[in-house]
Amino acid sequence: MKKSTTSIAIIALFFFSSCAFNNKFLAPRKYDSNTKVITMSKSKTDSTVAVYNGNNFQPTFLKNGIDTIALTYTLESVVFKSTNGNNLNGWMLKPKGIAVTHTILHFHGNGGSILGQFSIMKNLLPKDFQIFVFDYSGYGFSKGEAKRQNMVKDGMGAVDYVKSREDVKGTKFIIYGQSYGGHLALCVAAKKQNDINGVVVEGTFTNHKDLGSDGIKNPFTKTMSRLFIREFYSATKVIHKINKPILIVHSSEDRVIPFKMGKKLFEKANEPKEFLQVKGEHLYALNEHADTIAEKIKKMGEQ
Repeated sequence: MKKSTTSIAIIALFFFSSCAFNNKFLAPRKYDSNTKVITMSKSKTDSTVAVYNGNNFQPTFLKNGIDTIALTYTLESVVFKSTNGNNLNGWMLKPKGIAVTHTILHFHGNGGSILGQFSIMKNLLPKDFQIFVFDYSGYGFSKGEAKRQNMVKDGMGAVDYVKSREDVKGTKFIIYGQSYGGHLALCVAAKKQNDINGVVVEGTFTNHKDLGSDGIKNPFTKTMSRLFIREFYSATKVIHKINKPILIVHSSEDRVIPFKMGKKLFEKANEPKEFLQVKGEHLYALNEHADTIAEKIKKMGEQ
């Protein structure tokens, strides 16, 4: 009887802790629709502030909250629909004075909002790319609840919206997902591959069970964690369905998402595929290898 009670207690403990852990895959930063000013960065001598205007949450960036910062690109803030009906906020970034040939739809990582995430992609703007970044349900100014069940629907809605824009017609259309967004990008690409020319994932993982149990050494604890982590969608289960070019970028020094997960995804992917091994921190590739990545993306659009 004691042994049975102990087993039930252990299972109950794992059930409740795994429910909490399932929620911790996502770390959104949510803004109230009435928010007008957000401090992006602050030091003793300098700060950058975003001031929002209108129903589309159009931002203006100010130095020290006073001087408008001149951008080398245009930024158009829009509100569009997820396929679950939620209103989502996105930004179309366009380089000034450059005729764009490719449109990148960016799926950002699990934390923050586009305000903190969009700058990662700016290094691709001078490469003849325009980039659409957006927030998932429950992130930033996007409505709804930040739940994994919503995210694939959000991604599909983003594909539909971007494809419908007049300024996207005639360009090559690539999904670029980073970290958590890379896993999501593969799951969305499997459903929307007829709408895209290729998919790039950087520093991404294989599936939620692998990610949640990685690093756990105790066999029992590892098994139980995998048992209770819910897998709403899995890149390892769908990547073989994608018949468009895939580029997987991963750092051998990545301490957030294990390098082995990037290699495993590559092994399961169909041709045409390419693996770009880099060095440096998690999601650092575009700081050092923007030219190389841009060149490989352009080749994807030709295949």
